[in-house]
Amino acid sequence: MQKFLEVQAALAFAHAAVGNIQKVDADNIADAVERKSVDIERVKEIEKEIRHDLMAVVIALAEQSGDSGKYVHLGATSYDIEDTAFALQFRDAIKILRDDLVALRYALAELADKHKGTVMLGRTHGQGAVPMTFGLKIVVYTLEIHRHLERLEEIEKRICVGKMSGAVGTGAGFGPEALQIQTIVMDNLDLGYEEASSQIVGRDRYAEFITYCANIASSLEKFATEVRNLQRNEIGEVAEAFDVEKFVGSSTMSQKKNPETSENICGLARIIRGFVHPTYENIPLWHERDLTNSSSERFILPHVCILTDDILVKMTDVFTNLAVNEDRMLENIKNTKGHVMSESVMMTLTKKGMDRQEAHEMIRKLALEAQERNLELKEALLGNMEIARLLTTDELDEAMDPVNYVGSSVQIVENVLKKVRD
Repeated sequence: MQKFLEVQAALAFAHAAVGNIQKVDADNIADAVERKSVDIERVKEIEKEIRHDLMAVVIALAEQSGDSGKYVHLGATSYDIEDTAFALQFRDAIKILRDDLVALRYALAELADKHKGTVMLGRTHGQGAVPMTFGLKIVVYTLEIHRHLERLEEIEKRICVGKMSGAVGTGAGFGPEALQIQTIVMDNLDLGYEEASSQIVGRDRYAEFITYCANIASSLEKFATEVRNLQRNEIGEVAEAFDVEKFVGSSTMSQKKNPETSENICGLARIIRGFVHPTYENIPLWHERDLTNSSSERFILPHVCILTDDILVKMTDVFTNLAVNEDRMLENIKNTKGHVMSESVMMTLTKKGMDRQEAHEMIRKLALEAQERNLELKEALLGNMEIARLLTTDELDEAMDPVNYVGSSVQIVENVLKKVRD
């Protein structure tokens, strides 16, 4: 309601600036707004009688503005006020989301830096693939949040847009100074404005913002899902913080330490994405407008903003306090019996002159046979005459050491951290 009132004050100021009303009248209206003299209970009382929410605010403000009250809402239609107030709320929400994203990016960057050399098993299709570092995994997330911050900078100017062009967008109610009035109002409020509008601000703008929030939510669900998977008993490489003196994981299974915050993030992310569809349904309204968007937006806009803020804060807490089990990461690589080092051995053989395709086929057969017999890959390789001819035992050991096969992981982390910290 206070945003509604601030827009009304800006409109009165604009009317005074172009000479439609006296400055003293604009000052009286602004004073009533600044004093917060409009009582919410009075607004509700009026709305119950007249059944129009915005007009109830207009009447209540007029009551508090003395003789100047007759100039409240002069020339405007409801959504001049409501959509401009939405733009003010979007601006406030964007500041909160930006702060949240910066905090999460910082937490991720710190974690990536700490573990840039922490060797772990990379996985594809749920299977062990090749070694990587935990820092590389986390810096991928860091860069994703960095892109969300870049997107926010790009879309803000399209989201924080109001209108002051009256019924169906002609500005007729404002008289010949209509365009000037719109410019003065939006400059006063530090907002952009629709250069050509219907009776409302284009809902493609709202769809872009809600879709943006859904994009953030999807990233956070991805991150949280990884935490959940890595906390599984059979993997056990990371875990959410758990106060063993106080926290209860289960009402019956006393041993449980569940990734509840990450699960909560995943569930709420789905709710946020669920609002995308009705937001797009609000774009095709009849002619210059109808009210089918209004009821759903009263749910969509506050819920999406609140929930996106909520899961960003929770995700930051998860990564700030994440327990990382480096020993378990190395143990899980060891438990693959060396099979995840197949590519490393293949590349070593090609450096010794073996044809790449030949090396791949040879190791593929040896690896599959070793898996069938539950053998270490090294044992199968040592039994092959061609490999023994090309590689010494020391060379094979070096090729099969996961620490030696994380590529440019550390440099990638350092490069990205420099980018995001700059």
